[in-house]
Amino acid sequence: QVQLVESGGGLVQTGGSLRLSCAASGSIFSINAMGWYRQAPGKQRELVADITSGGNTRYIAFVKGRFTISRDNAKNTVYLQMNSLKPEDTAVYYCKADGRFRVGMEWVSSYWGQGTQVTVSS
Repeated sequence: QVQLVESGGGLVQTGGSLRLSCAASGSIFSINAMGWYRQAPGKQRELVADITSGGNTRYIAFVKGRFTISRDNAKNTVYLQMNSLKPEDTAVYYCKADGRFRVGMEWVSSYWGQGTQVTVSS
C-alpha cells in the first residue's frame, strides 16, 4: 500500500537542470529522514543527498554546490534540484524514506521508490 512515486527524471545535456520529486503516500505513520540515492551501471548505490525532519542536509562532495535537497513535510515529498549536470551524474536515482510504514499487517522502518533514470549527455 505504501508508495514512493518519483518523477522528473529524463535526458538532458551537460550543464542542464532537472528537478526530481518523490511523494510518499499510503500507510505511513511517520517519516523521518528522506534522501536520494543513485546507482550507475557497474557501480554501487550511493547516497546523493538526504535531509532530516528538522531540515539538516548532507551531500556527497561531487554534487555539493550543484544539487539542492528540500522537503515538504505536509506533503510527504522530497525534492532534488539538480543543476550543472555532468555525464558522471548519469544513473538511476532512488528516493528513500525512513520512518514507520505499514506493509500488510507489519511495519517497516524504511521504504524505497522505484527509481527514475537520469541521463546526461556530453
